[in-house]
Amino acid sequence: MSAEECGRLADGTTVHRWVLERGGTRVGVLTYGGIVQSVEVPDRHGAVADVVLGHDSPAGYEADPGPYLGALVGRYANRIAGGSFTLDGRTYRLALNGGPNSLHGGERGFDKRVWDAEPVDGGVRLSRVSPDGEEGFPGRLEVSATYTLDERGALRIAYEAVTDAPTVVALTNHTYWNLGGAQEMRLAAAHYTPLDDASIPTGEIARVDGTRLDFRAWRPVGTGLDHNFVLDGDDDGGDGERGAPAAELYSPATGRLLTVRTTEPGLQVYAPDHLDGVALETQAFPDSPNRPRFPSTVLRPGEVHTSWTEYAFGIR
Repeated sequence: MSAEECGRLADGTTVHRWVLERGGTRVGVLTYGGIVQSVEVPDRHGAVADVVLGHDSPAGYEADPGPYLGALVGRYANRIAGGSFTLDGRTYRLALNGGPNSLHGGERGFDKRVWDAEPVDGGVRLSRVSPDGEEGFPGRLEVSATYTLDERGALRIAYEAVTDAPTVVALTNHTYWNLGGAQEMRLAAAHYTPLDDASIPTGEIARVDGTRLDFRAWRPVGTGLDHNFVLDGDDDGGDGERGAPAAELYSPATGRLLTVRTTEPGLQVYAPDHLDGVALETQAFPDSPNRPRFPSTVLRPGEVHTSWTEYAFGIR
């Protein structure tokens, strides 16, 4: 593991790149936005290539913030309808940066902040304090994301947060994966959350049967996807491995296989027409603060928000 200066932002702030290498995987993580800048893994012939979309410098990400390439997203990943939510009888107003909604933490979310970094066994821990009222969210939030590689070369991102006042928290990573050539996907998701015309869940939890969202068997990813899938089963609270993968992504051309496991209840699959990659955003459901039926994203003083997602790489 090593760290190096890799550029400056427009205001002169220095950004560092932490490079993790283990088990045949090499990962670059930036202190700007907690961005996964690169993931290098071999194909079936041993040829190593970067399998994520990104820029060569921090300035590139700063100039191109819209796609959230590789970013750590928060304080609330995905959309909050109308840019508002009510908690304990008080309504909070957020920026409308995603059409009529708040998106990915607001105009200057976690993806646009420089994080403190410290080495840990097998990786790096990024942390910052989000002050009370930042982007409209209540409570002083102490948050960290720890990036590690295990002996197999699997990348794990473990999130933790505490607050001094009731708030809502939903964190994710927004890396776009391209394993080389056309990709196929399989999901452990028999249900999804249908959307209204503003891309907000209607509140219904529907089955994928008979829809183009049925990825329970391998099928081409395609494009035009921006949907939240309800992951099957449950997890063990982060103390071990989830029994079944939440998602698998495969490239027949290169033989590369990505397996995603997570403690989160949902998976936002985003495969836009204008980018040659797919984001697999493990997360809470969109607009959960306004949807009592959805798993709660409320965090209160004395509680600890924890979650993790693992990205394992293989060949077949």
